[in-house]
Amino acid sequence: MSEDPVILRPVVEADLPLLERFLTDPVATGPFQWLGWSDPGRWRRSWAQDGMLGDDGGRLTVVSGADPLGFVAWRKVVTSRSSYYWNIGAQLLPEGRGRGVGTRAQRSLVRYLFAHTPVVRLEADTETENIAEQRALEKSGFTAEGVLRSTVFRDGKWRDVVRYGVLRDDTASGDGHQPSRT
Repeated sequence: MSEDPVILRPVVEADLPLLERFLTDPVATGPFQWLGWSDPGRWRRSWAQDGMLGDDGGRLTVVSGADPLGFVAWRKVVTSRSSYYWNIGAQLLPEGRGRGVGTRAQRSLVRYLFAHTPVVRLEADTETENIAEQRALEKSGFTAEGVLRSTVFRDGKWRDVVRYGVLRDDTASGDGHQPSRT
């Protein structure tokens, strides 16, 4: 039995209700991403402004088979007047979890960002208790770099996160190839 390929594509208007679920549905969001109610209209405003693909970051829809299952995102972290890197993340619906979709989507995002932007570093953070995401990041080429204490406030308490990083030289994804479709 073969797996459906995982592809990344720009967000289209029909994806907006899916993205809005991550701001209004704790079950869809999952235990590590639910941070309380948030303005669901922000996705529509962002999409209307720049299609969620701007100079300071972006979002792409994660699709497997015919189904949009979530999104990957990146945001610019400026470290000096002439330097920046991307902080990345992924969010999948429950039906997309536990099948390697997140790993394949993050791998594709790493390839895409190294192929189309000049950064030499990508980073990602996840709660210390989110073992599945830690494994997905490691399978995507990231290395754990340390623990940041009391970084995220969720469900009534402060949580520690593990910071992960990958450098352009750590992976062959900086070779100009398009994102993987596997």
